[in-house]
Amino acid sequence: MTETADLTATEALAAIRAGRLTAATYAEACLDRIAAREPEINAFAWFDPAQARHAAAAARPGPLAGMPIGVKDVLETADLPTQHGSPAWSGYRPRSDAACVAAARAAGAFVMGKTVTTEFATRHPGPTANPANPAHTPGGSSSGSAAGVGAGFFPIAFGTQTAGSIVRPAAFCGVVGFKPSYGTLHRAGMKVMSESLDTIGVMARSLADCALAMSAMSGLDFGAPDAKVPRAPRLALVMGPSADQAAPETVALMERAAEACRRAGATVTPVTLPGVFAEAYAAHPYVMNMESAEALGWELAHARAQISEVLRERMDWGRAQPVSKLIDGRAAFAAARAAFPAAIEGFDAVLCPSAPGEAPKGLAWTGDPAFNTLWTLLHGPCVTVPAGRGPNGLPLGVQLAGRIGDDAAVLSWAAWVKAALG
Repeated sequence: MTETADLTATEALAAIRAGRLTAATYAEACLDRIAAREPEINAFAWFDPAQARHAAAAARPGPLAGMPIGVKDVLETADLPTQHGSPAWSGYRPRSDAACVAAARAAGAFVMGKTVTTEFATRHPGPTANPANPAHTPGGSSSGSAAGVGAGFFPIAFGTQTAGSIVRPAAFCGVVGFKPSYGTLHRAGMKVMSESLDTIGVMARSLADCALAMSAMSGLDFGAPDAKVPRAPRLALVMGPSADQAAPETVALMERAAEACRRAGATVTPVTLPGVFAEAYAAHPYVMNMESAEALGWELAHARAQISEVLRERMDWGRAQPVSKLIDGRAAFAAARAAFPAAIEGFDAVLCPSAPGEAPKGLAWTGDPAFNTLWTLLHGPCVTVPAGRGPNGLPLGVQLAGRIGDDAAVLSWAAWVKAALG
């Protein structure tokens, strides 16, 4: 029997509507789980049980009524500190909520707490551990959000993605991670690092929860991923420009996933993308780091000693590059976006890895976003779904990606693939 704290938001809301559960009981179950596991997981950058209970009691009616959410600590909250994973912002109290947080509250959700992010959602990791095995990283930069969903602290959490910061940690923690089309959720009140890349998305324990949350916050229709589709999908199997970085467990996973989808009736065709995509992929570090160095102009000038050595090195590298690299990189991104619809013409979605392999051991490194950066810079939706375990017993995921605006379809095909995998 599923414990109350492990219910998805969709399941909890259905039980509340049917009178089998109350929102208060669900919140207390999550709080009990936090009390039991947070000392080991360290998912929160800021958490106050009394404040969470008060927020739960004050939650508004709406499609997310009474649902606890985790808010990544690069998104502003009016009633909780927002510290960006950096001592330079220690104790900072915004006056207002980020636009996405305001939208979640307006839909009836309440903020359980602020979740750990790597420093400015970039490199230097926080203390969060993987709930599947605390000796391993949960991934990053949305570390606390992924770990919190995986541990049963809240059913839905915000993540942000510049390279692979939603999809990779979700895969590592065995949950669903959804990066919508670029710009779907407004970035007002977010500590934006890369103007060309940063995208706000969600993590949850089901695809239906992702669709529910995104629909409730955006006013758009993200569909019903669990609804039966009229036919099997046509999938392009793409390993991409980082194919040689796939660990043996990922190579085996993609072969297994492709075969399972074919047995269930899908067409799965290996596709090699044209060179324009490799060029965009190669440009990603320049655009990301050069734009991030611009974003951290104040911190580099006035709080340099409070920035980690690894981030200072990357920002100094970004500042040292000629501006032509940024211009050319943005142009390479635009060229790849323009070429993408033709590259997957005739296919419903792309089937690809979520990460190179299992979550690395230790907490000093959050893993490589090699299988995420291309899909981020293309600005289309991508989602990871749990797909079994690797050789060390840690979660693995497979990723579905699609064209800009195909968000509902990608969620629906992801649900089909997840069912085919069993």
